[in-house]
Amino acid sequence: MPQPTSSQVHEDAFLTNLSVAYIQTHDNFVADKIFPAVRVDKRSNKYPTYTKADWFRDEAKKREGGAESAGGGYNMSSDNYFCDIWAFHKDVDDYTRGNADAGIDMNRDATEFVTQRILLQREIQWASEFFVTGVWGTSATPANLWSSYTTSDPISDWETAKLTVLQNTGLEVNTVLFGYNVWAKIKHHPDVVDRFKYTSSDSITTDMVARLAEVDRLYVAKAIKNTSAEGVTASYSFTHGKHALFCHVAPSPGLLTPSAGYTFQWDAGNLGAPVSISNFRMEHLKSDRIEGASAYDFKIVGNDLGYAFISAVS
Repeated sequence: MPQPTSSQVHEDAFLTNLSVAYIQTHDNFVADKIFPAVRVDKRSNKYPTYTKADWFRDEAKKREGGAESAGGGYNMSSDNYFCDIWAFHKDVDDYTRGNADAGIDMNRDATEFVTQRILLQREIQWASEFFVTGVWGTSATPANLWSSYTTSDPISDWETAKLTVLQNTGLEVNTVLFGYNVWAKIKHHPDVVDRFKYTSSDSITTDMVARLAEVDRLYVAKAIKNTSAEGVTASYSFTHGKHALFCHVAPSPGLLTPSAGYTFQWDAGNLGAPVSISNFRMEHLKSDRIEGASAYDFKIVGNDLGYAFISAVS
């Protein structure tokens, strides 16, 4: 007896409640968590700096009656910032959008795609500028890499970093950043695990290690990048490599407020946010353009407030 087949009674179509895209959660990105943001209304400007040595010199003297007090002063200079503008767009043409099935929101997808590109650019930029040798007061590779569980002593290395920053600045390390490769080794390091074996059976968390290191904040950079060109087999790696940074950063920017770094974010037009999205018409292309932009300068303003461990693990 003839019967309709399943293919005759159903045509495959896109689901409207499910799609799959590898979108990194915003929590993976750390570039905007490390340095406090300074909103600026000019693309470039100067800011005053004070000579550190003048503030730590002991020059007060005993004074007898009728005598003048000892006196002194401090030197001032200036530094500057300059916000580069970064932008990326995705065009959504009328014909493709008009032909899209239910469940495909091309403007939404383009907005997320563009946002991810700008966030990734900021992440890579931060790592390329600050997870390198020679930009901080101290850049060192541990004598015994922290991935060598039998010979390394990461906690002592951290104490060295904290002591160095405090001794040279009078300010304590309050922020730590690990590349994910480093975190993957540290959370299983016997020296770290041993500190909690009698107090917790839980897996080691960033909060636990932050308390162990005696810092307010510990971040792990989890963002990944594809270093291959389009059309070439993808090659994925973590943006922040195998490095770590111990630093003092100001909770918020302000006058007479030292910090390892600040992020100068130009507030012109709609550029005040880390990622600003514009949607405008490209009539000659019969398309809407979804454009992301960011205008900023990641700037070290106190290199002696940072201690970097370069290639801390194998």
